[in-house]
Amino acid sequence: MKIMKVENYQNMSEKGAQFILEKLINREVNVLGLATGGTPVGLYEHLIKKIHNKGLSLSHLHTVNLDEYIGLAADDPNSYHQYMEDVLFKHIDIPSNNAHLPHGDAENVTYECERYEQLIHQLGGVDLQLLGIGNNGHIGFNEPGSPFDGRTMVVDLAPSTIEANGRYFKDPNNVPRQAITMGIKTIMDSKSILLLASGVEKAEAIKELIEGEVSEKTPATVLQKHPNITIIADEEALSLVNKTIV
Repeated sequence: MKIMKVENYQNMSEKGAQFILEKLINREVNVLGLATGGTPVGLYEHLIKKIHNKGLSLSHLHTVNLDEYIGLAADDPNSYHQYMEDVLFKHIDIPSNNAHLPHGDAENVTYECERYEQLIHQLGGVDLQLLGIGNNGHIGFNEPGSPFDGRTMVVDLAPSTIEANGRYFKDPNNVPRQAITMGIKTIMDSKSILLLASGVEKAEAIKELIEGEVSEKTPATVLQKHPNITIIADEEALSLVNKTIV
């Protein structure tokens, strides 16, 4: 586990974007796993600028997102399809057919989970997976108690997750209660992982991730077992970690 300590959110975003850019330039990443939420927004902004400055084409790249809300169509303004379109896809040249997310409005969500898992397998697996971390230690939408051997599945969102995501909805009561998410085993099969964390509200989760006992009670602790994970976190997010990090 490599841990990079930075001063603040902007530093985290810039470092994360540079980390991804270098792997894209070197063609180390053909399948890039993406995350949503508040944490990676700054990274995407920096990454777009860096891609344009380098004149880098990503027409060869495939992306796979961690999750999508159940019940939301791709064109719903609160869907992760629309989030990704707004913060990244419309600004770069990834072909639309290469940008993959689960379909939250699928008629058969069980089949959709199987389809998405098979898609990742057919692409050859994820070369680099971008992650955030929930206040309760969730990764993707794998809430506390999620099995470490889980594959892409339907999950019930924890009340704390629903509350946290309410800020993205005009009416917080409209936050979906379920989602399709890559399972923990799917995430752990990624060849490399980049996890971002910023703010004191993530401090407890980051402490558990780095120093806690590996347990399904805190899903992110499984990342201790990944052979190639980099964490970029700011001073506030690392404020409870006992080990010295430079």
